[in-house]
Amino acid sequence: MESSNYWPADTGFEVEQEIRDPVELTVTGTIPSFVSGTLYRTGPRGSHQVDTEKAGAFALHHWFDGFVQNHRFQIIPSKDGPTRILYNSRSAVDPLIENIRKTGQLNDFTFGQKRDPCTSIFSKILGIFIPPEENAAANVGVTLAVNPPGLYNTVPSSPKNNSDTSGQGSPLGPQTLWAKTDAAMYRQLDPETLEPIGYAHQSVLHPSLRGNLSGAHARSDPITGDVYNYNLDFGRVPTYRVFRVSAATGKTDIVATITDAPGAYLHSILLTRNYVILCVWNARYAWGGLKLLWERNILDSIASFDPKSKALWYVIDRIHDKGVVAKFESDPFFCFHAINAWEEPSSTHPSDVDIVADLSVYENLDILKRFYYENLLFATPGSQDFIGEKRATSRPMLRRFRLQSILSGSASQAGVAVEEFTAAKDHSCDLPTINPRMLTNPSRYIYGTTDRGNSTFHDGLVKYDTYTREPTFWFHQGQNPGEPIFIPNPDGEDEHDGVLLSVVLNGLEGKSFLLVLDARTMEELGRASMECAVGFGFHGLYTSSSSDGIPVEV
Repeated sequence: MESSNYWPADTGFEVEQEIRDPVELTVTGTIPSFVSGTLYRTGPRGSHQVDTEKAGAFALHHWFDGFVQNHRFQIIPSKDGPTRILYNSRSAVDPLIENIRKTGQLNDFTFGQKRDPCTSIFSKILGIFIPPEENAAANVGVTLAVNPPGLYNTVPSSPKNNSDTSGQGSPLGPQTLWAKTDAAMYRQLDPETLEPIGYAHQSVLHPSLRGNLSGAHARSDPITGDVYNYNLDFGRVPTYRVFRVSAATGKTDIVATITDAPGAYLHSILLTRNYVILCVWNARYAWGGLKLLWERNILDSIASFDPKSKALWYVIDRIHDKGVVAKFESDPFFCFHAINAWEEPSSTHPSDVDIVADLSVYENLDILKRFYYENLLFATPGSQDFIGEKRATSRPMLRRFRLQSILSGSASQAGVAVEEFTAAKDHSCDLPTINPRMLTNPSRYIYGTTDRGNSTFHDGLVKYDTYTREPTFWFHQGQNPGEPIFIPNPDGEDEHDGVLLSVVLNGLEGKSFLLVLDARTMEELGRASMECAVGFGFHGLYTSSSSDGIPVEV
């Protein structure tokens, strides 16, 4: 970790400013003309502290609880000159920050905020039975969706969005913009100003979706635009309801109900042309989920990692509505991001079908605690706890599984999910992406952020070739990139014909820039330089200014 002395990343956790009026960025290099549209980003603003009136400085503990700020990069090609890029940003939780400033407290349900150990048992029990307040200050901002079906007119919206009353929405750019999280809650934003508009609970889609947990990463059918996700309800037994929202009608259907799996923190799901795959990996809530009410945060409610407990895979027929058609088990692991899945002829029974699935996995749950701010800031002693063995277990691995013989599978007796390969940690990534044209199809290349020990945070980008098992890297000393977004070349023929967009912090200068990489070579094509730093965020999406294609949720 000696090189971290020359890799200052702390600036990405200290940003406070927002830029509500669009400013033009300085573009250098060449940005291909097909990159024409808007890149949105969401996640923590950076600074996790608030000066309060009563209790001095209040500090958030976990990066996942960071105060949400949203970002917009408008990319405008020019026939006569270089591409122009305009940038604006806006805090999404001003009421929450103001309430903390006045009270010095955060009493909301969180991901990992450590509670006062002196809180009495009576107070904890009372908190279980006090109904939650309205969501005016809810911190929603992990992923984004443009024009998602089923949510139109569910909250009062600004005048410019009232024209769309259909179930499907228009593909001609963002008519509505929504932020999502791992709670069953959505937050609507103005797609131009990023002003928060209102909230909707998942139950507006279907009355059965009454649970309070879901996946931040829904999946959409790349052909129909139908959106799939799950809702987790804790009642007598944990119940997963996997659902589909029709892009054509806005109607929501329950495609499977699962009651024989433990409740778990599941950030994403998988989709093939005919199936939804819900993998219940090993981040299980203790006490059958009741500990969520006691702790009022996700992280402290997750049971210790059990190396003897299997991960469970549920294969759900999404075309003929047959529910769960096959079930599998694998050795335990943890995962944030499932990448892609597809069907191919069975390797053991040619008349049957296998599902191949790529995921970015971890060997245990250490990564969740690594994301406490005290472990991310190099200037704090806690960062030294994630050097050596503990750092190794919190690094991702790209892993491919095969679920064999789906057509002859059983929903009652689990088969074995076969591990086909696991990439070396130095070659692997998280915040993964692929060419969106390859979703539900066999894909070769995976792109993402690397963790090779150069920084307390992501220290590069990688293109991993699953055929040759070889990586190609982009990295520069002192520069921390965010999630890459793949934009296909509309005239391209190969899977890696396109560009990657990534917001990068140059910690040596204390400023950020929007990086444009050739996805084939991982070489820089151009960049848009900023006069400020952008806080390390979570996820984003790109929407093209052309009318081609439909919105894709991943």
